Amino acid sequence: MSGARSGLRDQTRSESGSGLRVPRVLSIAGSDPSGGAGIQADLKSIAANGGYGMAAITALTAQNTQGVRGVHVPPAEFLREQLDAVSDDVAIDAVKIGMLGTVEVVGVVRAWLETVRPPLIVLDPVMVATSGDRLLDAEAEQALRDLVRVCDLVTPNIPELAIIAAEPAAETWPEVLEQAARVSASYGVRVLAKGGHLSGAEAPDALVDARSGNAAIVTEFAGIRIETSNTHGTGCSLSSALATRIAAGGEWAAAVGESKRWLSESIRAGAALQVGSGRGPISHFAGLWERGGLETALTAAEVREQWWAEIASVRAQIDDGYFVRALGDGSLERADFVWYLAQDALYLRDYARALAEAARLAPTAAEQAFWASSAEGCIVTELQLHESWSVAGELFAASPSAITTGYLNHLLATAARGDYAVLAAALLPCFWVYHDVGSRLHPLAHPEHPYADWLTTYADDAFTDATEQAITIVTALAADATPPVRDAMLTAFVASTEHEREFFAAAHGISSH
Repeated sequence: MSGARSGLRDQTRSESGSGLRVPRVLSIAGSDPSGGAGIQADLKSIAANGGYGMAAITALTAQNTQGVRGVHVPPAEFLREQLDAVSDDVAIDAVKIGMLGTVEVVGVVRAWLETVRPPLIVLDPVMVATSGDRLLDAEAEQALRDLVRVCDLVTPNIPELAIIAAEPAAETWPEVLEQAARVSASYGVRVLAKGGHLSGAEAPDALVDARSGNAAIVTEFAGIRIETSNTHGTGCSLSSALATRIAAGGEWAAAVGESKRWLSESIRAGAALQVGSGRGPISHFAGLWERGGLETALTAAEVREQWWAEIASVRAQIDDGYFVRALGDGSLERADFVWYLAQDALYLRDYARALAEAARLAPTAAEQAFWASSAEGCIVTELQLHESWSVAGELFAASPSAITTGYLNHLLATAARGDYAVLAAALLPCFWVYHDVGSRLHPLAHPEHPYADWLTTYADDAFTDATEQAITIVTALAADATPPVRDAMLTAFVASTEHEREFFAAAHGISSH
């Protein structure tokens, strides 16, 4: 039966398991109220290795980092109710089995496995305490040996391997590998041999597969012993990590290698948790906390709201400035307006170059098309409007002001650095701020207004649509960015907005010069 079931599990995994993004992993084990071992460690390990963890509790313990004070085993029938409740509703991709404790509990788990037939079963045979005491009576030990036969992988420490093999404990690493090969061949199961109980600086592991009856296939994984007292729950944690990673990818050796590296990283970080005064737990999420941080991911809508609020004071200064107020009520001196047009024309010429660079850097065809179309619009539509307000050749005859030069230096330097997301953020205010100003100035336009054409340009439907596309692109980029990139984007966005303010303000009083 073992060989047939193992082959079925391999086939199921290759057809469906390898494509799973979030493996659903059930831990069947005892509890640890201090959080370092048992189902508490299993759930953390499953989550840390990319899975969704579930748990059916075989035993309740009263324990901490110094030891176990008491064990309560609920009725075995209630364990079956837990198992059935999960499997009746949830498709289970892998099962990790830990502490079972009694022959009745082993029997219930065995019967449930044969009914449900989960595609992957990993057994951490909890048989010997750290002190060396046997945790199971002879009848329960035999029941657990029989359970090994229906599993895909068993992860015993050296004393537990010896009990399964019904042999004396191995004393050297070659002896461990030989014993693991005999267990693999006899029980038809892969064995993760662990060298943690050996003396010396090295702590090797090996995946041993002798199920075919031929020479064992041994894949060794070197390891250096980590000097720490934070080893509580390492067996639970490793087996759960393995169940999760194998279910996700189906690659046994790769899963062992990654799980072992993850465990070593978590062991090294365990002391920093400062949990308990005995053998402390490992830090299951240390790597994730360090590399991923704790900052929640923003949605594009939240980015939009936060960034708009970030520039509220600058927008208020633009609105209160002479240029916008005088443009709105029509009192703006024509010389001031024409000077502004000339500077804006100079600006648009290089702004178009920055837009073109964004089109070159953009990763999607839609974004490339948007930025390229916007660059063309700057050259064709915008400059045509500017030329309609000025004498031929007047626009580009002017010299760029310090304000214009500063703004363009900011944009072109950002473009030169080649970071698409930051460049897109720097380009956004020329859409968003102008549309905001134009949408509020537009109602002031009337046939006699001297700048009516201008007031309608930045509130028309085409510019509204373009602005919305720009906002959508940039806020989506920010939502997907890492925190450092998002911060750089916001900095560039705020800087451009401040340049917009200075650009408007520079036209004040030109007519009196």
